[in-house]
Amino acid sequence: MTGQPPVEIDTSRPHPARMYDWYLGGKDNYPVDEAMGRQMLALDPRVPVMARVNRAFMHRATRWLAGQGVRQFLDVGTGIPTEPNLHQVAQEVAPDARVVYCDNDPIVLAHAAALLRGTDQGVTEYLQADVREPGAIVEGAKKVLDFTRPVALSLIALLHFVSDEDGAHELVGRLLAEVPSGSYLVMTHATADFTPEESAAATEKMKAAGVTLALRSRAEFARFFDGLDLVDPGVEVPHRWHPELGEPVPGQDDGVIPGYGAVGRKP
Repeated sequence: MTGQPPVEIDTSRPHPARMYDWYLGGKDNYPVDEAMGRQMLALDPRVPVMARVNRAFMHRATRWLAGQGVRQFLDVGTGIPTEPNLHQVAQEVAPDARVVYCDNDPIVLAHAAALLRGTDQGVTEYLQADVREPGAIVEGAKKVLDFTRPVALSLIALLHFVSDEDGAHELVGRLLAEVPSGSYLVMTHATADFTPEESAAATEKMKAAGVTLALRSRAEFARFFDGLDLVDPGVEVPHRWHPELGEPVPGQDDGVIPGYGAVGRKP
């Protein structure tokens, strides 16, 4: 974590990483995050289940990728450490796995030491950067990862906070352009397809708090994987993607999970 900027945490408005932490029952959040989280729960009480489903998808996808021989992971939008973290899942399968975490919330930086306790054989590193800065992400990641070998690019529950105006699809394309053939894109994304009224209300409430929420359709989500070979079963509700690779999340089948997940391979 050399050369990282000093930690300056903005507690005047909610931040998705801290809200996610609150949904998961963590303590690294502030009253503004809890207040917005409670507003989201009032619209849909299953939001904490959705957060855990996204986390469980990441575990299963990482396990699958490590089993396919992938040894390098770039996790953008890491969030506040919650065990097991990605490197723990990857290094359980492949002790020599190398992982670079990246997030734009300084509170994640403040707790990043928890992300750096990996195996002796592997490497874990943390990078303070925003997904809207793909050049900075790649520059920092190249200090740890070998971009001539396959890299798994993990974007879990992140891109629905990046608008089309900010070029969400283009940002992913720029990151994918830097990794070689045999690399993978791993994504989950919230959608309004199943809950249009609640989703519209959530989008407005988040906008009023200064947080972008860009809920994309199945087709818009699938566009992120244009040019990639989708891993079976393709675009799916997250908890239905290779459920045999992990434990089910309590409550995941009690109602709709308004999101999608997929893994795609760069030819």
